[in-house]
Amino acid sequence: MVKQRVAVLFGGRSGEHEVSVLSARSVMAALDPDRWEVVPLAIARDGTWLTPDATREGLEHGHAAFAGGLPPLESKAALAALASCDVAFPLVHGTFGEDGTLQGFLEIAGIPYAGAGVAASAVGMDKALMKALFREAGISTVLYSVIRSWDYALDEMDAALLIEQRLGYPCFVKPANGGSSVGITRVRSREDLGDAFASAFAYDDKAVVEQAVTVREIECSVLGNEYPEASLPGEIIPDRDFYDYDSKYAADSVTTLSIPADIPEGVAAEVRELAVRMYQVMGCEGYARVDFFLTPDDQVIANEVNTIPGFTSISMYPKLWEATGLGYSALLDRILELGFERAERRGLR
Repeated sequence: MVKQRVAVLFGGRSGEHEVSVLSARSVMAALDPDRWEVVPLAIARDGTWLTPDATREGLEHGHAAFAGGLPPLESKAALAALASCDVAFPLVHGTFGEDGTLQGFLEIAGIPYAGAGVAASAVGMDKALMKALFREAGISTVLYSVIRSWDYALDEMDAALLIEQRLGYPCFVKPANGGSSVGITRVRSREDLGDAFASAFAYDDKAVVEQAVTVREIECSVLGNEYPEASLPGEIIPDRDFYDYDSKYAADSVTTLSIPADIPEGVAAEVRELAVRMYQVMGCEGYARVDFFLTPDDQVIANEVNTIPGFTSISMYPKLWEATGLGYSALLDRILELGFERAERRGLR
């Protein structure tokens, strides 16, 4: 078998840089060496691109922030390495990677890639657009409002009254564009709003404010292009008030992943069916993780779709497929194959 070259793109400018590095390490270690030749390409926190050799050096020395690169259009060595690859595996979480920008770059370059396309990636990153799309499709979501940074700066009291009249406390304030729970705050009273919006607006100029509800957090992995399939559902049991960044990634976190989720068979079937529907409504391809809220009376409520979910050794996406019968290495093979299939369907390969 002739090896195919796969560019693993990771790092990036968002607040999820470190998570992206962890995901990339796990993926590169699990890719079948008999089938894939890995070409690692790190994107530094300042947006510069490193060569494969500089990327390997950074990985070897455990650098949390890669440095010494060039802006992408000036980094001839990095671009040449990318152009030499048969397929790309984007693992840049958050903005400037998961939001359709990197996918558009790969589309223009004519390079097949894993995961969602430009439109689905953009919608998947913007929680306000995503929720509006789900509502239009008749899919239930929690009650929410959207507040822009300039509107909040103009009249903080008006924003507070809107939240209190429409949502009440407690509620969650989060940046519309972001992931890994970065910039999210649980707000218990009006006194918490200032710090919560400051945190959210540090990452985006648009904040989503969601009503807090008493629920269980259920997740489901989806895989496929034209005919996607859903994994067994799993449950996140956080070790604190909500599933925040530290609960997900801190070494001392005792958050529990229950796989499969301890829910009635009919509810599990509903979760899997709705996961595929949300995936298709978004126009996703390749793979994505779909997140839900489950109320005490077993009502399934859509939360969000993550088009580049975490791929660390403790991440839910691969663990759910493993429990469903598809191992990590085989899962990566299938994700890359789906990238090739889409490129062939569109006449790009």
